[in-house]
Amino acid sequence: MVDTARLFAKHGVNVTIITTQANAFKFQKHIDSDYNSGYPIRIHVLQLPSAQVCFHDEVENIKSGVSSEMLRKIGGEMLIPQDQVEELLPQLHPDCLVTDQFYPWTVESAAKLGIPRLYFYSTSYFSTCAFRCIQKHKPHESLDSDSHKFSIPGLPHNIEMNTAQIEERLKTKNMMTDYLNAVCDAIIESEIRSYGTLCNSFHELESDYEQLYRSLIGVKSWSIGPVSTSVNRDDKEKTKRDQKDDDIAEEPELLYWLDSKQNESVLYVSFGSLTRLPHSQLLEIALGLENSGYNFIWVVRNTKEDNDGDSLPQGFLQRMKESKKGYIIWNWAPQVLILNHPAVGGVVTHCGWNTILESSSAGLPMITWPMFAEQFYNEKLLVDVLKVGVSIGVKGNKFWSKSSDNEVVRKEDIANTVKLLMGSGEESKEMRMRARKLGDAAKRTIEEGGSSYNNLKQLIDELKSLKISKSLSKTKELRTIHVSSLGDVGNEGFQ
Repeated sequence: MVDTARLFAKHGVNVTIITTQANAFKFQKHIDSDYNSGYPIRIHVLQLPSAQVCFHDEVENIKSGVSSEMLRKIGGEMLIPQDQVEELLPQLHPDCLVTDQFYPWTVESAAKLGIPRLYFYSTSYFSTCAFRCIQKHKPHESLDSDSHKFSIPGLPHNIEMNTAQIEERLKTKNMMTDYLNAVCDAIIESEIRSYGTLCNSFHELESDYEQLYRSLIGVKSWSIGPVSTSVNRDDKEKTKRDQKDDDIAEEPELLYWLDSKQNESVLYVSFGSLTRLPHSQLLEIALGLENSGYNFIWVVRNTKEDNDGDSLPQGFLQRMKESKKGYIIWNWAPQVLILNHPAVGGVVTHCGWNTILESSSAGLPMITWPMFAEQFYNEKLLVDVLKVGVSIGVKGNKFWSKSSDNEVVRKEDIANTVKLLMGSGEESKEMRMRARKLGDAAKRTIEEGGSSYNNLKQLIDELKSLKISKSLSKTKELRTIHVSSLGDVGNEGFQ
């Protein structure tokens, strides 16, 4: 969302980002840098009613919530209040409102002002199409077992899944799924009533599903991605994306390690900002990576109770230090910088959309390890449609706080899959070739004359025409307001 707002500003649009104090702190440096470079962008901070729920101010982001109870409060009581936004909007004189799925009421807010609302969608066209087709046709309901496969009707490709891989609310009825379905219905209604959808994707990546989405939903859409690649082009921008001050000291050591490796010899391993892996799975990953024999960088999220290394096999960190085969990064990594280093040759991903886009932009094949939500659909896009990924074999869709020791991927499977992706076999070569072509397309699409570049220009021109025709303002300057949700502003983007 923030990268998208910055992209608008770099095309001359006057942009205001509405968010909370703790979230604003994570990207304030980017906005200040853009503003000082002459781009018309700023942040407006709203205060959450945190005193009512007895939380520290930092708990304003889904990444901070580790329990279901805390998540409920973050997702419910602590969302940016509607009354504050609607009181603020007339003061900002916007010509367009850009909000994501967690603020369906903003379609009404925009209507009150007589301006268009754009629905910001931060995942793939493919996942939306797959979900809507399963929701409509219910192909899983005729199966006897969660392990049995079904084909998703209505898609351009033959996509097979099993019932265990789809969201709980599609197959179970209880108080929680009833609530989630009600929220989903409100989101869908607001999406249909919006002026159109802004999607962080690009035509060359999923053209079939870009068209199918427009047909299924019945609204306009503009593919303007990959937005991270558009606004983080130099190494300085890539390094400081969502960076904390205490992360800066680690960068030279990391780059020195990468520079010492041969091209395409390093596997990058990251499970995003929300995944919490059980201790047993961390042990299997460590041993699987070590036994594969390939160089790797592994980003490990620590809990507050753990010290660095407590959750890993005894002696593992020392062995990696001595052999220089593995480089462990705790909690935060300059992902865009790492992925674009020539030493990196593959990625292990949880199939979050931002990581997929950033890996695709870097021309890298992927090992797919989905965890929850739409990630299993994204896996199918990579493995079955684009054919730039190989599945680790996860069978069950589990929310990040519900991972258990009974569902671990074993070290033997991890090592074998790494060898398949990083090796010199024919399958690996073909995946790598397809991934490079996608990387080239991702770079072309954001350059002047590329499809995403043209889409954004077309959208801005259309919004200007609406402004003139409706005589909303005497000024010729176009103003957009971006309301950010309480999602991940780092590698996952807002969800």
